[in-house]
Amino acid sequence: MTQKPSQGPLPRAFSSSRLPETIPLFPLPNAIVLPGGQLPLNIFEPRYLRMVDDALGGARLIGMIQPTHEGSGAYPELFSVGCAGRITSFVETGDGRYLITLTGTRRFRISSEISTDTPYRIAEADWSAFEMDAHPDPTADDVDREQFLLIMQDYLDAEGLQTDWEEADNASIDALVVSLAMGCPFAPNEKQALLEAPTIADRAVCLMALMEMSGGDEPDGDQMLQ
Repeated sequence: MTQKPSQGPLPRAFSSSRLPETIPLFPLPNAIVLPGGQLPLNIFEPRYLRMVDDALGGARLIGMIQPTHEGSGAYPELFSVGCAGRITSFVETGDGRYLITLTGTRRFRISSEISTDTPYRIAEADWSAFEMDAHPDPTADDVDREQFLLIMQDYLDAEGLQTDWEEADNASIDALVVSLAMGCPFAPNEKQALLEAPTIADRAVCLMALMEMSGGDEPDGDQMLQ
């Protein structure tokens, strides 16, 4: 899934004093949310419908995290780092699904999973390694915007993807980095590297390297970067 570049500065994450000690986990291959990014989700499995219900009644936070290997059973091994997303919009459909949007707040490291009666997994979250997510990131100014856009254009052309270039030209570099990191069809370990990159500048360097290495395969048809 691909993301639409947002306008203006990215919102700050929750302050340390508001962060919960535990967080429900939503393991999903090839899907990450980053601080300031927005991730639309279609929730239909009963255990995750219950998770959304419980989150809406509490802090509205869900821990997005990737399994280390896709299709590794009902209780897959997980990467150690994920990102909390706050439910910022939701709609209940007529057939019992939830259509929700998560807005990324702050990354976390799993300290341990806890035994629970809930049908979904819950972990103790260590937020300390990602204190930087609670503050504006000045390293976006260090990114060579012209080079970034050139590499982005070459990558999108090679992948058969399209985007609104007028909107991209007006978007901040941090919004572009978040949008592409979340939306481009990279492998799970590559997505994880983007998630764990310490700063916007580090993530931009990683993203440009991935875009330069990727592309060239025959696309399935034109797609739109939204």
